[in-house]
Amino acid sequence: MSQPAMKQTTQSNPYLSGNFAPVRSEDDFAELKITGAIPPELTGTYYRNGPNPQFDPRDANYHWFAGDGMIHAFTVQNGKVSYRNRYVRTPKWVMENDADKALFGTFGNPMTSDPAVVGKDSGTANTNIIWHANRLLALEEGHQPFELDPVSLAPKGYRDYAGRAGRFTAHPKIDPETGELVFFGYMVGDLPFSNGLAYGVADKAGNVTRLDTFEAPYSSMIHDFFVTKNYVAFPVLPLSGSLQRAMAGQMPFAWEPDKGSHIGVLRRDAGIETIRWFTADPCYVFHPMNMWEEGDTLVIDAMEYATAPLFPNADGSPGKNSSAYLMRWTIDLAANTNAVRRQRIDDMAGEFPRLDERHAGLSYRHGYFAANSRDDGKVFFDSIAHIDHQTGQKNVYRFADGDAPGEPVFVPRSVHAAEGDGFLVTTVYRGRENRSDFVVFDAAAVDRGPIASAAVPRRVPFGFHGNWRPSL
Repeated sequence: MSQPAMKQTTQSNPYLSGNFAPVRSEDDFAELKITGAIPPELTGTYYRNGPNPQFDPRDANYHWFAGDGMIHAFTVQNGKVSYRNRYVRTPKWVMENDADKALFGTFGNPMTSDPAVVGKDSGTANTNIIWHANRLLALEEGHQPFELDPVSLAPKGYRDYAGRAGRFTAHPKIDPETGELVFFGYMVGDLPFSNGLAYGVADKAGNVTRLDTFEAPYSSMIHDFFVTKNYVAFPVLPLSGSLQRAMAGQMPFAWEPDKGSHIGVLRRDAGIETIRWFTADPCYVFHPMNMWEEGDTLVIDAMEYATAPLFPNADGSPGKNSSAYLMRWTIDLAANTNAVRRQRIDDMAGEFPRLDERHAGLSYRHGYFAANSRDDGKVFFDSIAHIDHQTGQKNVYRFADGDAPGEPVFVPRSVHAAEGDGFLVTTVYRGRENRSDFVVFDAAAVDRGPIASAAVPRRVPFGFHGNWRPSL
């Protein structure tokens, strides 16, 4: 099935051009053309989420993070790959679809929204997609998880995990030992851009067993957080939120380094009143690779920026281009200091760090990320990298000029395979052909390039995060 694309107008916004531009058709391609050989052990579906505005945005300062969610599903079976994509039919999507135009401003800003929808649900479900408790959940950080049918991608609606908090992260963590889903929410409270945080846990069946709220030092875009076997940590970094900026029609999130960096650490079995705040110099992190414990020390590997990219300064001036590098943060819980020790452990610019999720929150050896060999501060990647934390060795595969891979997702070869024994799957934009591929790497030989690729007959726009669901 293929639906005709809706009319698009020419836009000067960089997030509406090139491979950032939306693809507005919903397609089913039964069998993609394969180069190489899909490993017989690889059986399941790779889901990738990303922003894909249904209509041209209302405001000139449209941001990449604000588009409607679209799921791209690649199902692998018997060495063949099929493809299906669908919009996430959130209440926002349905209202705008019925009106045949955009109604909401960027991030639901009431100053740039149609008066008819001010105060209504502006959720986009556009950032991540996970499989937990036999549910496929599309996520973004301002609203509840939105459930989809795992085969048809038909909407099943919001699921209430965040309760009174109302906000659920795009990056919950699944405890590999208990199956629990550990989550948080930020800007929780009655007022927009508050400094309220929520912390919650759902058991392996998806039942919420804990939900607490508390106050952060200030309102911040907290895109991700850190979880170990016994601890959670909340990074409050100076990409601040401001109702005053939003009401002035400016970007509500902006870089304010004077606020400093704060990391709140809490034992998972302790009350919220015991949280301890650690401090660091101004920096920004969208995504950690992993966090684990070494005695009384917490160790965090994360992609750190010197300044938050993609956002302006608080005075409205343009922000600086900034690359992220893999850093190691060390928090000594037994020390007589609240300072965080930071050390760069790799010099290659990158983002979207991942690992073998069976070691999430535990000591681990293998990490993977999308890399930028040009190190030009742009959110455009040309390589996939594997770093062995035990040996310090890094293997990199650089794609042809104009090609751009997304986040590499690890799939174990089998349930009992050793850490790192498996595959990486991702999408790659082929710039010269203006279309995309689904590609498979041997995770232990990334530098040799993809062992198989499946050609999509059109583009898969740049997006954010994906995950693998083994065959049911």
